[in-house]
Amino acid sequence: MADESEFDGFVVGRSPALLRSAYLLVQDEGLAEDLLQTALTKAWFAWRRIDDPEAYVRRILVTTSASWWRRRWHRETPTDEPEQQPMTAGPDEPANAQDLWVAIGHLPRRQRAVVVLRYIEDRTEVETASLMGCSVGTVKSQCAKALAKLRSDGALASDVEERSWS
Repeated sequence: MADESEFDGFVVGRSPALLRSAYLLVQDEGLAEDLLQTALTKAWFAWRRIDDPEAYVRRILVTTSASWWRRRWHRETPTDEPEQQPMTAGPDEPANAQDLWVAIGHLPRRQRAVVVLRYIEDRTEVETASLMGCSVGTVKSQCAKALAKLRSDGALASDVEERSWS
């Protein structure tokens, strides 16, 4: 990969999918755009050395989101504006589609990254381990923990389950 036009073509062709992954990692549209821009900027500087640009940029997305998560402020911040209400499902989405995004947002960052890469991006365990810089065993254990947490998440409870508990 040595050509500037190849980079431009990659950005145009793959940005929508990469932005979707970035959003699933950080759960915020603005941060997702910033994350993708940061990843593409880092990729630009290494473009001549990159053999597999898709994997390289996805790895940057995962590692950069992790470093941002470590630095992020975790306490409440007072504001004059009330918190925005969550988006409702669009006309072409099932009514519970947003519940999945909410539930994924409840996962710790590593578990969220595993779920995004394995199930949303449809990556193998080996590819996921490579992108996350960990072992396949870590991917498997994080995936098992994430799925267990998603099964018990109230955001994904069906109406039938809710009625049976009442």
